[in-house]
Amino acid sequence: MSIIPFPEHLMIADFGYDLPEEKIARYPLEQRDHSKLLVWNKGRITEGTYARLADFLPSPALLVFNNSRVIEARIVFRKTSGSQVEIFCLEPSAVYSNLSYAMMQTGKVLWTCLIGGASKWKHGQVLRKQIGETILEARFVEKRSDDFIIEFSWLPEELSFAAILHQLGSVPLPPYLKRPAEMTDQERYQTVYALESGSVAAPTAGLHFSKELLQTLSSKKIQQLYLTLHVGAGTFMPVKTDRISEHHMHEEFIEVTAESVEALISSLNKPVIAVGTTSLRILESLYWLGVIISENNHISPAELKLDQWVPYRVSGNMSAADSLNHLLNWIYREPGKKMITKTQLFVVPGYRFKIVQGLITNFHQPHSTLLLLVAALVGSAWKSVYAWALDHDYRFLSYGDGCLFFPDNDKKSPGESGRDD
Repeated sequence: MSIIPFPEHLMIADFGYDLPEEKIARYPLEQRDHSKLLVWNKGRITEGTYARLADFLPSPALLVFNNSRVIEARIVFRKTSGSQVEIFCLEPSAVYSNLSYAMMQTGKVLWTCLIGGASKWKHGQVLRKQIGETILEARFVEKRSDDFIIEFSWLPEELSFAAILHQLGSVPLPPYLKRPAEMTDQERYQTVYALESGSVAAPTAGLHFSKELLQTLSSKKIQQLYLTLHVGAGTFMPVKTDRISEHHMHEEFIEVTAESVEALISSLNKPVIAVGTTSLRILESLYWLGVIISENNHISPAELKLDQWVPYRVSGNMSAADSLNHLLNWIYREPGKKMITKTQLFVVPGYRFKIVQGLITNFHQPHSTLLLLVAALVGSAWKSVYAWALDHDYRFLSYGDGCLFFPDNDKKSPGESGRDD
């Protein structure tokens, strides 16, 4: 079947489970790679730890990581009355061409934000925060249906917005942790390989990887590839519509170089395993972007982005290698041989995977887009996996334990997933 069936029949109520509060990990373990690892391979469950990950992976294989760095996106302003307004910086205003460019703005910037305590902030009132010689002001510009546009300005003007956030912001821990960020979170809510600043949530599957573990994997012929997707706050948001087909998926920036695409193409003969749902979204997005380019080789960077329903409306008969080669040739024409665009890819049960053949991921919230993605990979087996984990004292969500999933593509049934190239 060349076009993935549109998920009109899927109901979000079918993707819930009971998650007791005591199962949510409020803090990480002392050592990253000591977290438990549940391995699901063709219907069979085995257990280990991340330190033993190489024992469960085929060799050779390709592990794909998301190297986005979490920014200090939460800023708390205290008013003279003693009340506080909390601003959560989501993404730059659409007036900027890309996130990296917006982060390097000096003196002033427009940002899309969520606001806690917005009722305490009168229109036109300027909020002010100062630490040392650095002064930051926030001015309310526009209230929209789901967010706000805020103008930030600061002194010294020569500082970048990235530097301002680092000085005056704090780590944006997920709301379900129900605690403020602490000093240890500066390090632990960040992967050891984080490089490109821009995420407002960590690619949490990568939090389990220590430098020692990465070295062990390399020594066992398990190749590593680093791509970039800047995680948005939408990753925390539950699906609020009854029908999954009515959900509006959030957009996220991806940055990919020609060199990275070349490395991916050369490794398609190995099992490609995504470290985290964000890495999976990058890989599958690259396939569909290549398909789009194959149909319009002269598409401009401003026009190229991936809508959430493209895989369910466009033929996916093209092989992964052919699609990625179309993408690579297009990127070679770009300045710096780099693509910066947005993906809105929505992976739901019924999706047919084009590149990814395995997934390392944490345990996710009920009724979340991340759980839908897991269900797309392994079908209804996610229910038994999660039940097993709850019964065997696994720790859930961002600072919790994780899973390694290998889908049984030879026995896929209607509504379940598998490679289709």
